[in-house]
Amino acid sequence: MRARIYRPARTAMSSGTAKTKTWVLEHVNETAREVDPLMGWTSNADTQSQVRLTFDTKEAALDYAKHHGIDAVVQDPKPRKANIRPGGYGENFATNRRGAWTH
Repeated sequence: MRARIYRPARTAMSSGTAKTKTWVLEHVNETAREVDPLMGWTSNADTQSQVRLTFDTKEAALDYAKHHGIDAVVQDPKPRKANIRPGGYGENFATNRRGAWTH
């Protein structure tokens, strides 16, 4: 049984960092996905591919994988600097603004 351990990236639709602090252990598909001839849905006979466990630390995820005999691969996240402007959103409406306020 193989799995990967990673920290999820933030969504492309927001600059927030919600759900990016935890580590995820996700099993890799052992078999290929198949298309159901009647309904047209894609399915997989491997039920472990549906399991997604979250952990507070990378070490906890590795300990779990080691304890249960799971061959896990760790993907470390790329470091990113915070996307915070000095003044933030309220700076758009400041009364001491230097430039002209336009949309």
